[in-house]
Amino acid sequence: MLYGVANRAFARCVTKIFITFAAMKRIVIYIGVIALFATLCGCGGANRTKRDDKSQIFVSIAPLRPLVTAITGEDFDVEILVPTGASPESFELTPRQFISLHDAQMILAIGLIDFERNMLSKVDKGRVVDLSHGIELIAGSCSHHHHGHHCAHGVDPHVWTSPKALKIMAQNAYKAISTAYPDSMRYRDNYEKLAVRLDSLDSSVRRICDEARVHQFIIYHPALTYLARDYGLEQISIEHEGKEPSAKRLADIIGAAREDGTKRIFYQSTYPRSTVEVIAEDIGAEPVEIDPLHEDIFANIVEMSRLITE
Repeated sequence: MLYGVANRAFARCVTKIFITFAAMKRIVIYIGVIALFATLCGCGGANRTKRDDKSQIFVSIAPLRPLVTAITGEDFDVEILVPTGASPESFELTPRQFISLHDAQMILAIGLIDFERNMLSKVDKGRVVDLSHGIELIAGSCSHHHHGHHCAHGVDPHVWTSPKALKIMAQNAYKAISTAYPDSMRYRDNYEKLAVRLDSLDSSVRRICDEARVHQFIIYHPALTYLARDYGLEQISIEHEGKEPSAKRLADIIGAAREDGTKRIFYQSTYPRSTVEVIAEDIGAEPVEIDPLHEDIFANIVEMSRLITE
């Protein structure tokens, strides 16, 4: 009888050991899952690492990144806020981007776009650099009713499409970076090389436009206002004050296009192609998609200038 009691006691003890081991195994698995989730979400605290452990500089739109990387080289991880294919006029920062902005060394922005102005109210203004400072701004509507946004400051924000304006923006970027990092002489050398490259871009675009037989172009959304002003071109916008064109405006544009012999009508992928196709078909022109937000500003501005003036 005592032998049977001892066996049962031993069996219960072994069972408890297995149960305890299984529970501990589940706890270890749970801890591993939580740790993995925290890593994927970027919530790893002190253990979180950025790509190559570099400090971050943010730029609001893609065309600004070449200016910054040309000055800083590979010293910073330069991130773009507006993703490829998105419209800056309708873009809104994500909660994760807001968190990242608080850790950024610097934020370089055009300073004229709605989401940039909203951003200024939520982050440390001392780290935000307005690159449009010193540019002669063009009055105009930047309303975007069809996106559900309205901007009332009455200034055309598309300054980055003009090489002349880009030279001022590069200078502003260099001043901010050199002020923050005064010991880096390399940044000065890099900026001087960038300035030479922008001078060359300015000369190339000016030569293309001066030698052109076509100086007027039609575009759906008026994204090339500064390029047109600075290089003697005339931009005719289908969209008017952020709204779809009226029947009368369409008729006027078609009449002007026929008289001028327009062969191309430009549009961006974030705006409707259908309206452009109607006008193009009516006058025998070709709808041509362009991307003023392309990151390679040097090649892109030259290509857009050629397409406009050919």
